[in-house]
Amino acid sequence: MAEHGAHITAASGAEDRPSIFEVVAQDSLMAAVRPALQHVAKVLAQAHPGRCGFLWRWFDEIFAGLALLLQQHHLATASASFSEHFYGLKRVVAGRAAAPRPAGAGLPGPQLRRSLALLVLLPYLRVKLEKLVAGLREDDEYSIRPPASRRRRLQRAVLAAYPAAAAACRGWLLLQRLRYALGAARSHCPLLALAGVRLARLTARDLRGLRGPGPPPRPPASIQEKVQSAIKKAIGGLAVSISTGLSVGVFFLQFLDWWYSSENQETIKSLTTLPTPPPPVHLDYNSDPSLLPKLKTVCPLCRKTRVNDTALATSGYVFCYRCVYNYVRSHQTCPITGYATEVQHLVKLYSPEN
Repeated sequence: MAEHGAHITAASGAEDRPSIFEVVAQDSLMAAVRPALQHVAKVLAQAHPGRCGFLWRWFDEIFAGLALLLQQHHLATASASFSEHFYGLKRVVAGRAAAPRPAGAGLPGPQLRRSLALLVLLPYLRVKLEKLVAGLREDDEYSIRPPASRRRRLQRAVLAAYPAAAAACRGWLLLQRLRYALGAARSHCPLLALAGVRLARLTARDLRGLRGPGPPPRPPASIQEKVQSAIKKAIGGLAVSISTGLSVGVFFLQFLDWWYSSENQETIKSLTTLPTPPPPVHLDYNSDPSLLPKLKTVCPLCRKTRVNDTALATSGYVFCYRCVYNYVRSHQTCPITGYATEVQHLVKLYSPEN
């Protein structure tokens, strides 16, 4: 068995086909970058909700824009995504019998557009779908609609079908990776086949082409060409800056992903156990102390005696459950302090009489 495993890992060394460990490692790189950047955006939004709150509210769109810029630059200049180029891999047009295309020339137009859509658009849609399903599950738990209503039945059908569909996709991906490890498939991921490419190792010729200065560019003749050239240089410089920053900080990002993983939460709690901080003494976020009612039993939102008391864990203020649930779900902030928050931060309070 050990000899067979060694044969699998070393078999790809004699050709341009990367090993299963290389392709799995490059897949996990971008998966580690997203949660780390998301945590940075959350910390900035909590520290400065007025100036940086948009980073948390629009994180998916901001990350998709940065990923689009980064991946397009690497696909056009290195024939690879950011993570593939980081691990010394490139994308080769599948099934082409002609002379291999140098990595520095970039992917051809059709393969570049399909790769870009699968690298950027598909993960964005997947994140939005996961949030939609989470919202439907949350609405199903707290909804007051009758169980026999059409919308409730459709909602429960989606909630029942989504886990099965997600499990089927993960099983398909695992099967494809096993087939690739055993040499029965040309690519480890079905998305590469949809893009019409396969992964290969960079050759010495590719490395010389990527490091070389290349031919001098033709000077622009018209004002329109000068403007287009300046825009391309600015976008290219921004993409290079993002790529360099991620390349340098990739270890730090992976460390953050491990540090804030669910398996490490118990260790974090034991190392960062601190006393409960005092409540905020002033309000810096588009509100004033007059928003707080004089009576402690009155909800700050509806200005009536609280019903079904619920505290917001991020700020400590107490509201009616229905009032604060609807507000947090719409604004993702505390209505008093403006701290970034989520529905899972609502804590039901029980009086001694109950």
